[in-house]
Amino acid sequence: MTKRVGLPLPEVQAPITVQIRGILGHLQPAMRRVGEFIVENSERVASMTISDLANQCHTSETTVVRFCRELGVRGYAQLRVALATEVGSRSLEDAKAEASGDISDGDDLASVVEKIAYTDARSVIDTAQALSIPELAAVVERILVADRIDIYGVGASGIVGLDLQQKLHRIGLISFALSDIHQALASASLLTEKSVVIGISHSGTTTDTIEMLARARENGATVVAITNSPRSPLAEIADHVLTTAARETPFRAGATGSRLAQLTVVDCLFVGVAQSNYSQSIEALETTRNAVRSRHITKQKSPRK
Repeated sequence: MTKRVGLPLPEVQAPITVQIRGILGHLQPAMRRVGEFIVENSERVASMTISDLANQCHTSETTVVRFCRELGVRGYAQLRVALATEVGSRSLEDAKAEASGDISDGDDLASVVEKIAYTDARSVIDTAQALSIPELAAVVERILVADRIDIYGVGASGIVGLDLQQKLHRIGLISFALSDIHQALASASLLTEKSVVIGISHSGTTTDTIEMLARARENGATVVAITNSPRSPLAEIADHVLTTAARETPFRAGATGSRLAQLTVVDCLFVGVAQSNYSQSIEALETTRNAVRSRHITKQKSPRK
């Protein structure tokens, strides 16, 4: 397969609250309180002093400074600027939807549908903004020259893995989606430096998926992580990390809230690979489409009287 060579790809900076959500699970309790408060009250925090924020989070100004350092911003002033920029870019509809809050026991079904639709749409948009284009391009290049691709994930992430596997198969790439740890470890033991392995985990802390990737890494395979947590154990053992930005609510735990975000990354990855070898991919898609065309019911014309 051919690889595209072009100008360096720009790095897109994700909104600051998306970055904060990605590191919440790996912060100490006091700093996590700061992060959670900022995510839930970004507009307020954009105009708050560091003392006010520390008091609201029942912590010290030093903790807020440490939080900024963990986030990778130079200081609290830069954090406020980033928050103000993000708040200013939101549409009126977005602001109203966020202000309406999470699903509550008093919501009618119409409100539930509206909130779910907003949350899902925001997850897709936030994921597109959080996704590193240079990292995505690097993964596409490795897949194009790989002898095979293993995809590991359990639970809902395993279902996403199956979606990626069938897409790659449709354009003629040898790929396997595995969720059983015994099968995955056996498969990983046969990988080489020419292989690519993709691990999918919303939290990045799923021990089975981490162990699968670790075994593949031992054999020299290129390791890719798709996760909502760029500082997770899964991300730490990966050569490339593709970050999602799923929004969770009490009724939409990781098993459901992450799915659309992960599928967004999967679609971007697949189209990037297919587009890099456009003519062959189109031919393969048409060939596989024709292969199953006879399995569809077609509408029969009524005989004329």
